[in-house]
Amino acid sequence: MAVYLLTDEAVFPAPEQAGPDGLLAVGGDLSPERLLLAYTQGIFPWYSEGQPILWWSPNPRAVLFTKHFRRHKNLRRIVCSGRFTVRFDSCFSDVISHCSKVSRKGYEGTWITPEMMQAYTRLHELGYAHSVETYLDNRLVGGLYGVSLGGAFFGESMFHIETDASKVALWHLVDRLVEWKFDFIDVQQDTVHLRSLGAQIVERKKFLLLLEESLQKTTRKGSWQDGDNELLTRGN
Repeated sequence: MAVYLLTDEAVFPAPEQAGPDGLLAVGGDLSPERLLLAYTQGIFPWYSEGQPILWWSPNPRAVLFTKHFRRHKNLRRIVCSGRFTVRFDSCFSDVISHCSKVSRKGYEGTWITPEMMQAYTRLHELGYAHSVETYLDNRLVGGLYGVSLGGAFFGESMFHIETDASKVALWHLVDRLVEWKFDFIDVQQDTVHLRSLGAQIVERKKFLLLLEESLQKTTRKGSWQDGDNELLTRGN
């Protein structure tokens, strides 16, 4: 299996050249230009502190199509109760900080390193990365964050302190993405939890075709806090 060593130039090998585990390349940096290029090619970084930057394009891929989100009765009841308040882009840095502390089954440490936090906060400042926050009595108790390009939202991580708080954040994210005619949320890894919410497994080839088509749509760049944003064409 060949793993490509990246140079200072922001280019990637074809994602189809990734190994059986999805590992494609190593090295490079987390500049906004390289990160955005990676997402447009179905590639994302994932590594632990002390490791070089590792770039992945898994096959198959877990995808949540916005119209296939499963709105379970119990969750619907919680959302409709008004117990939680949900906001967009109100405290991105707090959300990613909480996500970095979530323990993952079978995984030691965190892949959200200080370098990753800084890189995605920069993407947020540029209007490409977004967070959804769930509050209980004005206290942040759950949320998620990811990257938006075209009609695709690339989900990175979520957390909850109160039961169902992250699911409520996802519910409201899906509502907004459906309203804006997004196609799917790339959830990357297959888990029982995500499948219960409607995630499906697709082959990399199909995912890349879906992604290419979705990137033809405009990118909603800027804060999503009020639903106001700047529409950008592909490539911006």
